Amino acid sequence: MGVKAAYATLLTNTSYLPGVLVLEYTLRAVGSEYSLVVMATPALPPQARGILARRGVRVIDIQPLHPPAGLHTLSRHDARFTDTWAKLRVFELTGYDRIVLLDADMIVMQNMDELIHLPLERDEIAATHACACNPQKLKHYPIDWVPENCAYTPLSHPTGLMTPTQITGGSPRPHSLLNSGLVVLNPSTELAQAVYDHLYTSPLVPAWSFPDQDLLADCFKGKWKPLPWCYNALKTLMLIHKPLWRDEEVRCLHYILADKPWHARVSKEGGGEYDKAHQWWWDRLELLGAEMRKSNSEDWNVIMANVVQV
Repeated sequence: MGVKAAYATLLTNTSYLPGVLVLEYTLRAVGSEYSLVVMATPALPPQARGILARRGVRVIDIQPLHPPAGLHTLSRHDARFTDTWAKLRVFELTGYDRIVLLDADMIVMQNMDELIHLPLERDEIAATHACACNPQKLKHYPIDWVPENCAYTPLSHPTGLMTPTQITGGSPRPHSLLNSGLVVLNPSTELAQAVYDHLYTSPLVPAWSFPDQDLLADCFKGKWKPLPWCYNALKTLMLIHKPLWRDEEVRCLHYILADKPWHARVSKEGGGEYDKAHQWWWDRLELLGAEMRKSNSEDWNVIMANVVQV
């Protein structure tokens, strides 16, 4: 009997709908055997829900999630993370044996269904390391986020492709931190309750810089497996960790930072730091558009209304 599994993402507003639909398109384009399901909070408008339904995307209603009132404050720079606690509702999706949680600002560039079959204990998760280099020198980031403490710094191609830095007792603290853009997990009622209990009772909540991913790293301390960088290829790695990065090795690309691909057109001169990576997203949007214009041009117009115009 086969495993019942899916990829899942969170959607709380229409502004991220272009990202979700491009993500779903790329999963199909690489021949994945598993569908994308969308976790939606009550705030997601009926119009967006209708578009997803017409695209054949399953929507699962979830409730918002937050720590106790007044316990955690986000910097103005990171205000976009306000809703991300709700990603943790993924542990409630007990109709599935295995979920690969993805952020909406990602594209799948190679089939990665092997993650569905990754050996994982019931109470374990798998994820890639967070990059702790802090290239923008943001003052509200932890003081130990410096290149020498980053788990990617010791790695280079080709050995670093499938051999992530292992976490040991002597590792710098940032080595124990994950990026929650992609998380492999086994949903269960017990695990969901453990995560929520941690959110509601951990004394560390006020100190967390990155809501859901700091919680996951702490809640699953000693129980999260590092994945190779290519499964959650943070776009910043292509500049910061050039000895490791190879375009052709990327399984799933993650457009971290505030500037999402649909917020700005790629310059024809190609002078931007991440223009190449962002063009990959725009190329896939164009292919998605070719599909959608044939089936429902009105839906496509809604998507384009949430994409920056020339």
